[in-house]
Amino acid sequence: MDERAREEIGEELSIGDYILSGGELAAMVAIEAIVRTRQGVLGDEESLVETFSPGIAGGFEAPLYTRPAVFDGKEVPAVLREGNHARIAAWKRDQEAARTRSLRPDLLKSCGKQEED
Repeated sequence: MDERAREEIGEELSIGDYILSGGELAAMVAIEAIVRTRQGVLGDEESLVETFSPGIAGGFEAPLYTRPAVFDGKEVPAVLREGNHARIAAWKRDQEAARTRSLRPDLLKSCGKQEED
């Protein structure tokens, strides 16, 4: 953001730690994040709570899926389509741990998590 604009506005919004070639994509991300907080935009209000997942501290996030439910012959896991938020949260925790254990087991040790045998 241009420093002169930031000084004039007095606040700024970050959409992540990366550089874009223009403000168009950042504006779309901000609009998406704001609009989804409006009542009736999401099918289930609890979906808003489940939107952001910090994952295991310092570890990998669970796999993310969008529509359609089947793409190129590959399906979104059934648990994610059932709408049971407790089961979805448990599935995400399992996936996060499995990914981190597979890709960077050292992160589990550094965040105080023990590897499972």
